[in-house]
Amino acid sequence: MQPEAWQTTLPLLLIDDDREGLEALAETLELAGFSVSAAASWVEARPFVSAGKAEIVITDIRMPGEDGFVVLAALQALDKEIPVIMVTGHADVPMGVRAMQQGAYDFIEKPIDPTYLLELVRRAVDHRRLVLDHRSLRNAVQSRSVEGRILGDSPAIRRLRDMVTGLAQVDVSVLVHGETGTGKELVARALHDFGPRSGANFVAINCAALPPTLLESELFGHESGAFTGARGRRIGKIEQAHRGTLFLDEIEGMSLEAQARLLRVLQERRVERLGGEKEIDVDVRLVAATKADLVAQAMKGLFREDLVYRLNVVSLEIPPLRARGEADIEMIFRYFFSEAAARLGDKAAPLPPLAPLARHDWPGNVRELRNAAERAALGFPVFAQKPGEAVTPSRETLAARMHRHERRELESALAEGGQLQHIAADLGISRKTLYLKMRDHGLAHPGLGEENE
Repeated sequence: MQPEAWQTTLPLLLIDDDREGLEALAETLELAGFSVSAAASWVEARPFVSAGKAEIVITDIRMPGEDGFVVLAALQALDKEIPVIMVTGHADVPMGVRAMQQGAYDFIEKPIDPTYLLELVRRAVDHRRLVLDHRSLRNAVQSRSVEGRILGDSPAIRRLRDMVTGLAQVDVSVLVHGETGTGKELVARALHDFGPRSGANFVAINCAALPPTLLESELFGHESGAFTGARGRRIGKIEQAHRGTLFLDEIEGMSLEAQARLLRVLQERRVERLGGEKEIDVDVRLVAATKADLVAQAMKGLFREDLVYRLNVVSLEIPPLRARGEADIEMIFRYFFSEAAARLGDKAAPLPPLAPLARHDWPGNVRELRNAAERAALGFPVFAQKPGEAVTPSRETLAARMHRHERRELESALAEGGQLQHIAADLGISRKTLYLKMRDHGLAHPGLGEENE
C-alpha cells in the first residue's frame, strides 16, 4: 500500500538521547509511511533543520545538556508555527503542560501508545500543511502579480486575469459585471494597482448605499451653502480620484440626475461642485460595476442609454463561485480558513471536510465562502443556519446544557484514572483538546498536580 501524499511531503524529525527508543519510534513512523530523520541531541538535529527536514518535530524533554525546552525555543526562533510534540514520562506531565504553555503543539506520555502517536502526528501534519498553504497563498496575494490578487485556476478565472492584466495598461473605462460577492471591487483595484495610475488614489463609492442628494454631494463635492446643512466646502470623490481611478459600485442605483452630471464629467473631463460656479479639470479613469443588465435598464428608462455606452468601452464578466469548480472553491476556502485559524491560534478548530463545499450553490459567492471559512475556524458548522431553523429558546440555552454535560463526562473519565493520552483517546479527542477542556472547566488530574492551575 502506497503512503498518502500528505504523509510523504512533510518530513519528521525525532530527537531523543535514548537511541534504542529513537530507532523504535522512527521505525513505527516509517512503517506508517512518514519520512523520518532521527538525532540523539539538538547538536545532531541542527543539520536536519537547516536542510528543511523538520516540518514536524518530536523531541524528548529530559535529555543531557540541551533539553527539550532548549530545542523548543530554538525551533520557535526559526519558525513559531513548526509543530513540536514533546515526549515526557508520566511523572513529568507538568513539564509537558509547561511546554504547551510555551508554544509546543502537544505532548505525549511514555510509554508511547503507537496508535495515539500516529493520530497525533497526522493532526500535526494537517496543521502544518494548513500553515504552509496559507503562507504560500498569502505570499501570492502580497506579491505584485494579478495571479496573487485574483485566486483560482479555473479556465474562467485564468481568462479574467489575462484580461485584467491587459486592460490595466489601457486607459479606458471598464464595466464589471458580476453577482453580489464575486469580487468586483477586487478586480477594479487590480486594474488600478497594476496600471500606470497606481501611484495615485483609488477611490470607491457604492452608488446604491446613499440617497440621491447625498450621493451627488459625495461624488461632485459642494461649496458652502450649496444646500441645507452644507456648512463648508467638500471635495468630491471625482476630484479625490484625479490622476487615479474612480470605482462606482452598483452604478445601477444612481439617479438619472446624477447620471446626467456624471456623463458631462466624462465627456468634458471637468467637474463642477454643487453650488459652485467654477469647473475643475479632472483626469480620472472610471471603473463601474453592476449586477444588473444596464442595456435592459436603459430600455425601461431606468438608466441613461448614452451613459451605458460611455461606461461600457470594455466589459469584464466575473464568474459566480458555483461555476468555477471544486478546486477553486477549496483553494479559496483554505486560504480564508487558514487566515482565521492564524488569528485564533490554539482556539482554532481543525479544517473540516471540504467535499461538501462543491455541493453548495454559494449564492453569496466568495463573500459567503469567506464567512463559511471563518465559522468553521471557530468550530461552527460550515453552512449557516437558515431563517426559521433557529433553536427554540428555553430556560437554559443549548450551549449551557452542552457545557454542563461535557463537564460531567470529563469528570467521569478523569475519575477512572490513567494517562491523559489514553483518557483523550477513549473520549475521541486529542490530548491537547482534553487539556484545554480541563482548563476551561477548572478540572484537575492527579498527574498534573498543582502546575495545572
